[in-house]
Amino acid sequence: MKRSKHTILIANRGEIAIRIMEACRDLGHAFVCVYTAEDADSGHVALARQWGGQAYRIHNYIDAGDILSVADQSQCTAVHPGYGFFSENFRFARRVAERTRAMNFIGPSWWIIRDLGDKINTKRLARRLGVPTIPGSDRAIYDEMEAEDIARTLFDFQSRQGVGRPTVLVKASAGGGGMGIDEVHDMDRFRQVYRRIRNYAARTFNDEGVLIEQRIFNFNHLEVQVVSDRSGKNPVHFGTRNCSVQSPGLQKRIEVAPGFFPDGLSYSFDAQRVLDDITAHSLSMAREIRYDNVGTWEWIVTPKGEPFLMEVNTRIQVENGVSAAIARIRGKDGVNLIREQIRIGLGEPLGYSQGDIAFDGVAIEYRIIAEDTQNRFRPWAGRIERMEWPSRPWLSVHSHVPRGEAYQIPTEYDPNLALAILWGRDLNEAKTRGREVLDSFLMQGVDGAGTEMKTNIAFLTEKTGRLLEF
Repeated sequence: MKRSKHTILIANRGEIAIRIMEACRDLGHAFVCVYTAEDADSGHVALARQWGGQAYRIHNYIDAGDILSVADQSQCTAVHPGYGFFSENFRFARRVAERTRAMNFIGPSWWIIRDLGDKINTKRLARRLGVPTIPGSDRAIYDEMEAEDIARTLFDFQSRQGVGRPTVLVKASAGGGGMGIDEVHDMDRFRQVYRRIRNYAARTFNDEGVLIEQRIFNFNHLEVQVVSDRSGKNPVHFGTRNCSVQSPGLQKRIEVAPGFFPDGLSYSFDAQRVLDDITAHSLSMAREIRYDNVGTWEWIVTPKGEPFLMEVNTRIQVENGVSAAIARIRGKDGVNLIREQIRIGLGEPLGYSQGDIAFDGVAIEYRIIAEDTQNRFRPWAGRIERMEWPSRPWLSVHSHVPRGEAYQIPTEYDPNLALAILWGRDLNEAKTRGREVLDSFLMQGVDGAGTEMKTNIAFLTEKTGRLLEF
């Protein structure tokens, strides 16, 4: 198939902007980059100019008017939102696709983003297809007696599972970002909490609906990487990954593919069956909704090997590279999921089936971050004087920090500095190589008070020893 050349606006920053630029170059598409005043020294800006792209300064990355004005000025034919910012904003995706000068939105169709972005709708779809979801309500509850019945059922279920301290979550259905949520440990207190959350929801969101869900502790966080073209008919998966190493704020720090390693580790359940089940369930949902781009189905797995769907992320994930590292299409390595996302987002057919995809080895992704892990993972802001890492054939490092140059970390954005992705023939080799990378990753800098740079390297090293154990 002859590929028509497009000009793609990259509506993002940092590492992901660079990886999108690289994919555009591989595919022969022109690209346009944006940046803010705070990001003027970011590596993605310098590389855009070095590689022949255009770079436009905007007010901020979440100003749709700014973004689309640049797109019109540079006559872009497509917009790639990366992750974060506008990537899961169905209104922005619809505006891109349906405006007078319409463009391709490189992501799922806007109505899919809308429908899967609604957690209640996603849970209903999953349950209709027999996909296991976190026990609890799949709609907003307005009746107190019904709420009590659901809570009682959840407490009984947890007791039968041997949970020492059963916990039920009471959440404002219209809330988000942790707003309007509380935990209850027994029925005696449930009614009081339900009424308080209902009243809070009515005042804050003008909707007194409440969700009742089971709180699950001591779980592993797994993901299934799904890819499908615009037909939505034949989605495929690029395996599973485990994202259980997180900060106390539940921010991912290490991702490993595949999600479990039954060939070398012992589990108290059939780990391979769990992996097979969650990929099958994810694909069944993708087929039902006619999913038409790259997406991630997020799961939690209990210590007894019970998987529950949490949500669907309708975007490229930070950790896409760790899945690509173990994937082979028709026996060839070098899978690039961002490149695949752009191809199918511009209307090309997928060009392969699940039978053409195989997996080899184990990959680890480390998120290298300027943060004080001894002080509640508090971000460190200062000037990086030096950042270096080893060159290895099995290692790729993605960073917007200019290598060999000083760089001031903008306080306006997350202090994520680099993604280090490595591959090994098995889990032991991957862990050995991971320690080697972390031991030789050099970062030096100081903040305004003269305090030496803080990073999460020691935390990552400590967690490497027990990856994929459960």
